[in-house]
Amino acid sequence: MNDRPLLNRRLDGLGTTIFAEMSALATATGAINLGQGFPDTDGPESVREAAVRALREGHGNQYPPGPGIPQLRAAISDHQRRFYDLSFDPDTEVLVTAGATEAIAASMLALLEPGDEVIAFEPFYDSYAACIAMAGAKRIPLTLHAPSFRPDLDELRSKITPRTRLLLINTPHNPTGMVLTAEEQSAIAALAIEHDLLVVTDEVYEHLVFAGAHRPIAALPGMRERTVTIGSAGKTFSFTGWKVGWVTAEGPLLAAVRTAKQYLTYVSSGPFQYAIAEALRLPDSYFDDFRDDLRRKRDLLGDGLRAAGFEVYEPQGTYFITTEITPFGEKDAYAFCRALPERCGVVAVPNSVFYDDPEVGRSQVRFTFCKRVEVLEEAVERLGTLA
Repeated sequence: MNDRPLLNRRLDGLGTTIFAEMSALATATGAINLGQGFPDTDGPESVREAAVRALREGHGNQYPPGPGIPQLRAAISDHQRRFYDLSFDPDTEVLVTAGATEAIAASMLALLEPGDEVIAFEPFYDSYAACIAMAGAKRIPLTLHAPSFRPDLDELRSKITPRTRLLLINTPHNPTGMVLTAEEQSAIAALAIEHDLLVVTDEVYEHLVFAGAHRPIAALPGMRERTVTIGSAGKTFSFTGWKVGWVTAEGPLLAAVRTAKQYLTYVSSGPFQYAIAEALRLPDSYFDDFRDDLRRKRDLLGDGLRAAGFEVYEPQGTYFITTEITPFGEKDAYAFCRALPERCGVVAVPNSVFYDDPEVGRSQVRFTFCKRVEVLEEAVERLGTLA
């Protein structure tokens, strides 16, 4: 065998994800896993029963249509109109994907070519780096700094070059919990229009905003025709294993993304698509109660982390809290997280892995609060021993 590396060089350094590593550590030690962002309870019973009904009635057990079943595409279109007054044709402007992860991958592979540059908020959700790399493009970080993690719009302007093809926006932002303001979105939109840039926006936490409000950038003047909006059922309905995501975009943009998507999974989640079509039509009270429940859990864990000695950066959205470990005399978040299960029986994730320059987030640790109250209370008690 020759000396060429087996792994494509574009993926160099992108091995096992931190989530797999820390979840394995939680299993091995019996620690409470506040690292990976998945709920420990299922979503609404009516939605689960809709999936069972679809299975029994033979809906989706064979290949569903490539773009997604018509019922779900119509429900996604209605959801965008209901919450944001955005109109998308369910036949030509809505695409169902294998979660938001595939939507991101398909968008990057469809819209980028080698040599293109993508500006994205740093810290990045880890799949961004991999998908940009697989497309042969170059990621350009716009670093969000504690404590507010607000984007520096002057710096954003300075990073745009003739090679810039696309802005990759994530709001509410994982891992920091930052939610873009209307003024920030308008400024970003103005730059995209001025420089004729595409925008891909990851909005999977759209219904988990605790301060401010979520508004898709596609709703701004001049943005619909250049924006790919990504959504997901996993975070909103607590069925992350079903992997049902979607893309909404103007016809030509969606056609490009669909072309790439059809050679990835082709189709997925057949029966679950029928269930999510029903979930998206749940009353407003569901979305309000879901958000309020997560806000209470955010406050429970946040108060516990402060009492344990962490500096806490309160998130405006998502279900993650970023903390600072320097009050403990610690600086290395990765080492801190590796030792935490033995120290107090809790698993968290080091934010440093989400930065191109790990030093920027070297002392930041992320916890998730999308767990049962009793689990969070137990975790708070355990973390309290650090104090």
